[in-house]
Amino acid sequence: MRCKRLRERMAGAKTPSKSASKSKNGNGSYYEQILARLFNRFGRCKSHQKFLMLGLDGAGKTTLLRKLKLLEPPSQPTVGFNLESLQYRQHTLVIWDVGGQEKIRALWHHYFIQSQGLIFVLDSSDPSRIPEARKELQKLLHEPELKDAKLLVYANKQDVQNCLSVSNLVDMLDLSIGEDRQWHMQGCSASTGKGVYEGLDWLVDALRPC
Repeated sequence: MRCKRLRERMAGAKTPSKSASKSKNGNGSYYEQILARLFNRFGRCKSHQKFLMLGLDGAGKTTLLRKLKLLEPPSQPTVGFNLESLQYRQHTLVIWDVGGQEKIRALWHHYFIQSQGLIFVLDSSDPSRIPEARKELQKLLHEPELKDAKLLVYANKQDVQNCLSVSNLVDMLDLSIGEDRQWHMQGCSASTGKGVYEGLDWLVDALRPC
């Protein structure tokens, strides 16, 4: 049965309060249970591929996701997460776009489970935040639950004057990715759409059986 489009947005994603942090049987946080129900819902769709989209706040993650859905750019930053199902090249792509504010990054690990692709979005127009982005991405690459995920890095905002080139960003990130992980950096502009689908093409191809 075809997966139906689901778009969820959690406003004010915060660490659950003590009263809400335990279930009735005393096991697991309320937040984890909500996500588990969503994961289980999509788990019934055997043909879908789950992608996790992360990056610092202001990198353009949600604008990029909405460009893929041919929707208007968001009017405010994502607080929590957005969830989109996209039909692309005979695949059902389920993309989790999680907010990048510092307080929300502590919740990123809740979304790692069953991720086949990791999409990390960089703001190539802001060199001052590249070291911070590198630190966060390097931590993700050491997460056991993401060890098999293909890595697509979008160098976003390539339409902005004096932005960093893809080659410069590769040098600045200097990532310890490992020989076994497939990865690719794609220059793009979420505003104009240039390069967005080229990156998605690479990710879909990387997940094809050999």
